[in-house]
Amino acid sequence: MPTDIEIARQVSPLPIMKIAESLGISADELIPYGYTKAKISARVYERLHERPDGKLILVTAINPTPAGEGKTTTSVGLGDALRRLGRSVCVALREPSLGPVFGSKGGAAGGGWAQVVPMEDLNLHFTGDMHAVSSAHNLLSAMLDNHIYQGNALDIDPGTITWRRVMDMNDRQLRSIQSGLGNKGGVPRADGFDITAASEVMAVFCLASDLMDLKRRLARILVARSRDGRPITAGDLHAAGAMTALLRDAFAPNLVQTLEHTPVLVHGGPFANIAHGCNSIVATRLALKLADYVVTEAGFGADLGAEKFMDIVCPAADFAPSAVVIVASIRALKYHGGADRDDLTRADPDSVRRGVANLEKHVENMTGMFARPVVVAINRFASDTEEELEAVTSACRAMGVRAEVCEVWGRGGAGGEALAREVLRLTGQTAPPLPRLYDPRQPIREKIRRIVVDCYGGGDVTYTPEALRTIDAIEAMGYADLPVCMAKTQYSLSDRPKLVGRPRGFTLRVRDIRVSAGAGFLVAITGTIMTMPGLPAQPAANTIGMTPEGLIYGLF
Repeated sequence: MPTDIEIARQVSPLPIMKIAESLGISADELIPYGYTKAKISARVYERLHERPDGKLILVTAINPTPAGEGKTTTSVGLGDALRRLGRSVCVALREPSLGPVFGSKGGAAGGGWAQVVPMEDLNLHFTGDMHAVSSAHNLLSAMLDNHIYQGNALDIDPGTITWRRVMDMNDRQLRSIQSGLGNKGGVPRADGFDITAASEVMAVFCLASDLMDLKRRLARILVARSRDGRPITAGDLHAAGAMTALLRDAFAPNLVQTLEHTPVLVHGGPFANIAHGCNSIVATRLALKLADYVVTEAGFGADLGAEKFMDIVCPAADFAPSAVVIVASIRALKYHGGADRDDLTRADPDSVRRGVANLEKHVENMTGMFARPVVVAINRFASDTEEELEAVTSACRAMGVRAEVCEVWGRGGAGGEALAREVLRLTGQTAPPLPRLYDPRQPIREKIRRIVVDCYGGGDVTYTPEALRTIDAIEAMGYADLPVCMAKTQYSLSDRPKLVGRPRGFTLRVRDIRVSAGAGFLVAITGTIMTMPGLPAQPAANTIGMTPEGLIYGLF
């Protein structure tokens, strides 16, 4: 069986100018980054601002196995399938982080015959956006510590600093460090690193509507408090201008293509188990002006990325999905149904039937809580049996939704045409206004409770003493009216990774809360979730290399 990278090399990408022309973008509105990728000037959105938006299709999933459910592969294949059916299509996706690429999950270019090219570029440095976000974040870190070193005119209390450093890599060694040590090293203090995808700068980057909004949001970033309790922001440190300058070029969306030459905008890359998990608003808005149908993706399960898309992204961007695709694999349903986790390829229809309870909860949330029409995409693997597939499709009929077998990994767009037809049927209906799960003006603990009880199916929420003290401080500083972004394991509806299936009535523990004032939300950190992941025992980096001819191998 050929690898993803071997498949990608069997197809020659079109010149990126050809892809741009298919969207009505002229040469002087494109900023080329070589032969197969480019950035799109802000002038395009300005020119098309009055054009009606296309239909937005959100791809999400059940709670995944560690290998993922294939949301990006399904998103790419669905875009190709819609284009095969004669529709004007654009796909809008997040940029991969080097952490998963070299860790356990692999890249984020899709897979098989449903992937984005050039996949090596996309999964590695691409157009440098991740590096720009890291640089802007760490500039603020440097300016904060320098301000304290140079006399601390703002009277910052070093014990209240919440602004850590970032890098785009899984490195558990850097989670907690002491900085400022050594001869003339600075002011010693406890510090640490998060992964770039968890940076508030990344969240701001993805939620800003234009460069001036980006600058305003960066200025609002809370980094510490003064000794008398005043919030200290990036604006107080006069850092927002320089940070915006570092992000100027990165803020333009990136244009690439699928193996079948469907246009793809790839821009921004927050994680959904830590941040809000969706690509940039500017890219999605632009795609909605360029095409009649836009396929976008929210990270991890619908309890994470999709909930945040509905409650954080859509209100900020003033759009809403016309339909939702929930991706499920037979292997994950077995995982949730109690099958042997070391052999998820063995036929086990009974475990599939039990595992459907997890899918059922996500369907209920999307159709009931958010009032969106839903189709289930069964991401088919070679080991799946007809009995197992029928167990899912019959269960979905009982839920009142259709399930379509999706074979885009092996067949490209042709393997997603049944899914595409159902998406077209659903988007032909008039969806109601998007409901909110909670009112942002509700008390912080009530907002978290609504997410845990209504979205996850839990029974109660507990808080560490530190989290309760932080909530009091947040309310005193005037940040209580922000929506909540849950940082939670992706593997369970609960905050416990091994509590699979559809647990009910569990108690979720919040151990910390961070203010992301620039992004415009509060981050509730639960369970054992880490904002700086670590590498597994056998990282993907072990098998990535390069041939004497300069060809990269081992990416997936």
